Amino acid sequence: MSYLFTSESVSEGHPDKVADQISDALLDNFLAWDPESKVACETLVTTGQVVVAGEVRTKTYIDVQNVIREVINKIGYTRADYMFDGNSCGIFSAIHEQSPDITMGVERTNKEDQGAGDQGMMFGYAVNETGNYLPLSLDLAHELVFQLSEIRREGKEMTYLRPDSKSQVTIEYNDDGTPERVHTIVVSTQHDDFDSDEKKMLATIRKDVIDILVPRVKGQFGKEVQVLFDDRIIYHVNPTGKFVIGGPHGDSGLTGRKIIVDTYGGRGAHGGGAFSGKDPSKVDRSAAYAARHIAKNMVAAGVAREMLVQVSYAIGVAEPVGIFVNTFGTSAVKMTDGEIAGMIGKMFDLRPAMIEKEYGLRKPIYSETAAYGHMGRIPRTVEKTFRSFNGKPDKTITVSLFKWEELNKVNAIKKAFGL
Repeated sequence: MSYLFTSESVSEGHPDKVADQISDALLDNFLAWDPESKVACETLVTTGQVVVAGEVRTKTYIDVQNVIREVINKIGYTRADYMFDGNSCGIFSAIHEQSPDITMGVERTNKEDQGAGDQGMMFGYAVNETGNYLPLSLDLAHELVFQLSEIRREGKEMTYLRPDSKSQVTIEYNDDGTPERVHTIVVSTQHDDFDSDEKKMLATIRKDVIDILVPRVKGQFGKEVQVLFDDRIIYHVNPTGKFVIGGPHGDSGLTGRKIIVDTYGGRGAHGGGAFSGKDPSKVDRSAAYAARHIAKNMVAAGVAREMLVQVSYAIGVAEPVGIFVNTFGTSAVKMTDGEIAGMIGKMFDLRPAMIEKEYGLRKPIYSETAAYGHMGRIPRTVEKTFRSFNGKPDKTITVSLFKWEELNKVNAIKKAFGL
């Protein structure tokens, strides 16, 4: 019997994602000027207000208010009638020094022996049903809200769009676990109050989502995905009705409250902590990236069609406490999942300092991760410029984004596993 699986995503204008982007922009600015900064920054956004709090140890100074206002304006909250805009919102900072007890447990004379910044378990997951090894439901959900934001920025169609939106996609699977069709699409988008006739206004939004947004999303995928869209798709567009009040005015937002959107859309698993606002000494973030890199390369190499990798740590200890693998019965090698985990432990150096080095995690690469998912993204090299707040020249840095998505270990894995 076939089954249904659902994933959701949210746009950059969703209040929780606004908070994530602020936390990661502050992290990037600290790392740009002092790569050894230790940062744990949380953000709360609500009507007309931003509150940032956390622990930071750094040799640099940044203008917290200016960084936050730039992020909010870039997202698109630039109008007073949103009741939250980058030029006028109040900003309260409660950032203070990191505990020396944590510093003592993490730092070592030999940097390679750097301890984990916290205890916990982190997961990486990959499945071969999409080109980027993400579940199809999540891949489509991300693309819906991303394209909706692109349409809003272009300002040529659907000109009533506001920054806040959510999506949800349900995929119908065959008995063998392969996608059969797109079953249901849910889109809720904030909008201007552009027609006094509410029914007519909602009908316009629904028509535009089906006739403008969905074809644009389909165009981002190959034929193997496009054929999964048929005339039986169930659409729920702004199912609660009018959605004019949104963003941080409609609902408060917090850093780290969309962890399933950030990772695998409910497939696989998520570990004990969120990502945004944390420097890479926090293995909640860095080891989750490493585990994804391992899972993706293992599936791409053909070790299994689907794989979950867990890595666990003790605070202050460099070597992982344990490595766990689940191939969900899809393994293509004559090894148990425990034996595969043992091979991973030999092939990959999962000490925190080596993870930082492998993926360039001491560079300011994090703002780009804070919306539309940390996994499944396209690795690329970009130049980023950071404004000086103490009279020094601005700094331009070349950084490699999403290195944990590179398929650069496939050949070594094939050789090791005899594939």
